[in-house]
Amino acid sequence: MIKFIIKTQKGFENIVINHLKTLVKDEFKAIPSPDGFHGVVIVESSKDIRDKILSIPEVERVLKVDFETSADFDSIVNMAEKIKDYINENDKYAVETIKRGEKDYNSIDINKVLGAKIKDLTNAKVDLNNPDKVVYVEIFKDKAYICIEGKDEFKNKKYSEEKENARKLFRRVIVVQLPYLGEKKVCRKFGEAIGRSAQAFEIKELIIAPKEKVDAYELEEFIKGVKIGQNSRYEIQKRAYPFDIRKVKVSVQDLYQVIRDKRRKNRLLIITDPKGEELGKIKDKLSKDLKGKREIIIFCGSREGIPRGLFRFADYIIDLSPKMTFATEHAIPAALIALWTIYSENLDKK
Repeated sequence: MIKFIIKTQKGFENIVINHLKTLVKDEFKAIPSPDGFHGVVIVESSKDIRDKILSIPEVERVLKVDFETSADFDSIVNMAEKIKDYINENDKYAVETIKRGEKDYNSIDINKVLGAKIKDLTNAKVDLNNPDKVVYVEIFKDKAYICIEGKDEFKNKKYSEEKENARKLFRRVIVVQLPYLGEKKVCRKFGEAIGRSAQAFEIKELIIAPKEKVDAYELEEFIKGVKIGQNSRYEIQKRAYPFDIRKVKVSVQDLYQVIRDKRRKNRLLIITDPKGEELGKIKDKLSKDLKGKREIIIFCGSREGIPRGLFRFADYIIDLSPKMTFATEHAIPAALIALWTIYSENLDKK
């Protein structure tokens, strides 16, 4: 019998099984959510039905089981003696472990020890970023399944060294944000969204800039929201990214003093406003200016736009989406994605 481990979204396990019943004429055995772990279906069949499984949209990936052993640490590591026959000396490989349930070891322990043992037996090279083969160790309550597959084309593309790093641009960006003030709960809600956006793009600095005297407690709620949103995104980034994450600096400064302070050499001042130029008409000149400036300062409005008197001091006034206005929480991602698109187009022309 051939065994497959099917990955799907949680709650879609039985949908996958029902579709398989219509696609596979031969009998097969299916176990949804084995040992209570959702998002997984284990299927046994007398024939290779991988192609039929992959024809089901709810299936995110499928792994063919090559070896099965008990879930204790030594048994898994000792499988290197069998795995070595699947990996050539010239192959680059990686070990990826998913541990389900309580064990006296963790996934990284398996990756390191099993990976080292495979290296000793094969003389193959470990390459975590672009492996030719991946040894997947899928651990459940009492059993561990070993699946040896080719590289995951989508995963490798996610952080591929062939892609430009958008942080090279965003770490020169300072966003000057008018605070959203009013009812306190709403202030915090908008603050959270803005804090998440600023941290998501890992900009150089977020400056919260009131333009006049404001209610201290409304501003306090907005700033609390920024902190909550920033921290929530930062924690996700630390878990998700395979590289170091920088926490965005957040400060408060009067809006008019910001414009005075930032009107210096080698700075580019951009105001986003519906009264500005269409992005498509100025993108070539803007692209060149983005490349050479030490800092790129972007001014974003809130319930009201940036005061018109500041327009005289800006290098660009940009209408990101003609005849439309953005919600306050959308201004940062809309502006930064637009700038990266223009900046990266210029990189492609090199």
